[in-house]
Amino acid sequence: MDKVTQLFYDREADVLYLSIGEPRRAISREIGDDVLLRIDAETETVIGLTIMNLSTRFGELDSPQSLPITIDLHESAS
Repeated sequence: MDKVTQLFYDREADVLYLSIGEPRRAISREIGDDVLLRIDAETETVIGLTIMNLSTRFGELDSPQSLPITIDLHESAS
């Protein structure tokens, strides 16, 4: 069964969380300005992405929108 990708936007913190499967503990690696790759510490697989200061990048998000984000999760996290 494929894992479900979940998105959650915290408007107060202005942070977008992307989780592959159920959100869980992870270590984070900064891969760009305010962009963190979330990695499972045991398996070293990518399990999510965190984008901070989202409205700075895309403007205010008052309603559901399509965001121009391309993610290649096939690359090794190590």
